[in-house]
Order: sequence, then C-alpha cells, then structure tokens
Amino acid sequence: MAGYRRQLYRDDAVVLRVQKLGESDRIITLLTRRHGRLRAVARGVRRTTSKFGARLEPFGHVDLQLAGDPKGEHGSSLHSVSQVEGIDLFGKRFLGDYSRYTAASAVAETAERLTPVEREPSLRLFQLTLGALRALSVGEHATTLVLDAYLLRAMSLAGWAPALVACAVCGTPGRHRAFSVPAGGAVCPDCRPPGAAHPAPATVDLMSALTSGDWRIADATDQGVRRECSGLVAAHLQWHLERALRSLPLVDRGAPTAGPTPKTAGDGVPREMTE
Repeated sequence: MAGYRRQLYRDDAVVLRVQKLGESDRIITLLTRRHGRLRAVARGVRRTTSKFGARLEPFGHVDLQLAGDPKGEHGSSLHSVSQVEGIDLFGKRFLGDYSRYTAASAVAETAERLTPVEREPSLRLFQLTLGALRALSVGEHATTLVLDAYLLRAMSLAGWAPALVACAVCGTPGRHRAFSVPAGGAVCPDCRPPGAAHPAPATVDLMSALTSGDWRIADATDQGVRRECSGLVAAHLQWHLERALRSLPLVDRGAPTAGPTPKTAGDGVPREMTE
C-alpha cells in the first residue's frame, strides 16, 4: 500500500532458527508470545561490531522491538528487528553438551512445524516451548525425558495425542498391550491392525507420566524403557506431520552426559539450525 509506514511493536519470543542473508544480515525465525511464529530480518548482526548479534542465537528467550505489520495485512511478510534484549539465552548452556543441544534443536524444529501459519497466536505452544528449553538448561531431568514430554504435550495441543488409557479405535477402556501409530495409539485385541507394536507396560506408563508431568515415575525408568518410549513418540509425531524431523536422528539417546561441541556453519551458528 502506497504511503504505508511500518509499525513498531514489542513482543518476547523464542529464537527457533537463523539463516544467513547477504554479507552481514540474518533472517530470524521467532515464536512470539502474542503474535505466533514470524520471521524478521536482523541487519548487520554478523558484523563484529553488532550490538545485539549474540542475543539472536537459536534457543534464546528475547524481548524485541519489531518493525512491520503484526497482522500481516500490509507490507512485506518479513519484519525488521530494531531492538533486542536477552531475557535468558539458553543456547550458551547447550553448546558444550551435545545431548542437550540436539534435544533443544528437536524442540525448536517441532515448534516451527506445529505453527505452519505465520502470525497465528499460539500462547500455549510458546509457553510449552519456553518451558522445555528452560528445563533442558537446568538439567534436572534426563534430556530425552524432557524432549519426549515436550513432544507428547505439543501433540496434545495439536490434537494428536496418542491414546494410552483406552483403545484408539473403539474406545474400550483399559491397559491395552498393542500400539499402532496409524490407528492413533493403544489398541485392543479386537481392533489391533497387522504390524502393531507391543511395547512393554512400563513404556506406556512412561508415556502417560510424561504427558501428565509425573516426574517421579519418569525419572525412575531405565534406559531401555526410555528408548522404546522415544521411538513410539517420534513415530507418532512424524506420522501426523507427514514428514520426518531433521533433528530427531541426531538426538543422543544414551546416558545424559556431556559430549563434543556441535559443528558450526562457520560463523558460530550451529549447522543444524541453519539452511
């Protein structure tokens, strides 16, 4: 629209992804508290003289002033970052810990996939994503447990929660032994399709505990149960997304110990978070 002047507004956001733009700029993908997912150009942030380049790294919780139309009715779909303050830059705590870094990458990629429409507010997903990154930074629970809890709760927000306490097909209540991703979760003997998995009862209990936030049960599980749970959760999510997540195969499913610093794309940005 002729004569349109870009509006300035503030919001806080989680940085999901960064991409190079030209010689010194970046496109930042953000999940904001009030305006959903959007993309913004950060001018000059790759220069050594940039005042806020380090604040716009993946996984950071930041407060921003943006220029653009928050409703997307006028002007470019790309906003511009004019000011940014770091609230909690979680990424700094992950770079020396491969396990937490890869789990955070999966959280960020999932949040982006679950917000296909830009500028559509998703407060509960924003809060869930922020909470998962904060939990990973604290390290109170195993990284795979935090990630799977996030994925299960994010699927619940999207309407894709796996059935765990009743048959996904006929609704018969009970603790059913078979689990079918295409059917939607646990299935009774009458509804069990060919090829259904038969997870251990402790695995289904872990999925229920992670969904409800019962960390006493979750923390007491052994590594084999956690791996089986992660496999079912990942399969269920990617079935509904109809596309694999790039970051999930990189997640360290072993013991939650520190690993090597992930490789970067040459400018300090983790390669898996760039295109």
